[in-house]
Amino acid sequence: MAEFVGAFAASHAPLIARDWEILPQVRKDEITTNFRELGRRVAASRPDVIIELSPDHWVNFFLDNLPAICIGVGETHEPPAEPFMKNFPFPLVGHPGLGQHLLESALAQDFEPSVSHHLRLDHGFCIPLWRMELPHLPKIVPIVVNDLEPPMLSVTRCFAWGKFLARAIASFPERTLRVAILATGGLSHSIGEKTMGDIDERFDRACIDAFRAGDEAKIVALLDRDMVAAGNGTHEVRNWVIAHAAAGGRGFDLIDYRAVPEVYVGCGWASWAA
Repeated sequence: MAEFVGAFAASHAPLIARDWEILPQVRKDEITTNFRELGRRVAASRPDVIIELSPDHWVNFFLDNLPAICIGVGETHEPPAEPFMKNFPFPLVGHPGLGQHLLESALAQDFEPSVSHHLRLDHGFCIPLWRMELPHLPKIVPIVVNDLEPPMLSVTRCFAWGKFLARAIASFPERTLRVAILATGGLSHSIGEKTMGDIDERFDRACIDAFRAGDEAKIVALLDRDMVAAGNGTHEVRNWVIAHAAAGGRGFDLIDYRAVPEVYVGCGWASWAA
C-alpha cells in the first residue's frame, strides 16, 4: 500500500501574489517565514505525490457546471492563467494512477465525484506550492472542492471525504509511494461582499482550537453555527476539515496565525502528523 506521510494546510490569498511588492515588509516577512516553515515540514515528509484540496475560482467551472468535488487525473495540469501568477515557476505534473484510484475507490464506496483529465490550477492551488519554496515539486493530484457557491458539501461530509482519502491512500498498491495532503484556503474572509476586508479573528481562533482538540462533533457544531457569518470565503475551511479527517483527527500543529488585512484574509499555516 502507499504511505500517507502527513497533512498540511495554508491560506492562499491572491493578494499574496498580486500585491506582493506593495505589502508592508513586516507582512512579507511573516508570510515568507510561515510558508518556508510549512515547506520545510512538507519536504521533511518526502512526498512523491501531494493530493491538493482547493476551490476552483471560476477557471475550470462556473454556475452552469459546478461539481461538489472533482478529481484531476491528468498526466499534467495547466499552470495558472491569472496575470499575477505569470511567474509561477514549476511544471505541474500529475499522477494519473493515483488519481484514477481515488476516483474508482470513491465511486465504489458510494461517493460521487466528478473527474477531469485536464485541469488548469489557479492561485488557490499554486500560491502555496510556490511560496513553500520546495526544492522539488512532487506530483500533484488536484481535488477541486466547491467552497464558492451553494450547495456545498456539509462539514460532516467533509469528514467522510477525509476518512475516505486515508483509506484510498492505504489501498493504493504502489508500496513505495509516499503521499501527502495539502489543504489550501481560509481562514475567515469575505470576497465581493459589503464585509470584504473583514477578518473574524474570534472565529479563526475558535476554529484553530477546535482542530487542536480534534473533537469531530465540536468541529462540526462550530462550523455549522459560525462559518457563514465569518465571511463567504471562510467556506474554504472545508478543505482543512478534509485534511484533518484524513490525518485521523489528531496531530494538529499550528505553525502560525495572522490576521492580515492587507490581503483581506485571516491567514493560517498548519500541519498534522501522519
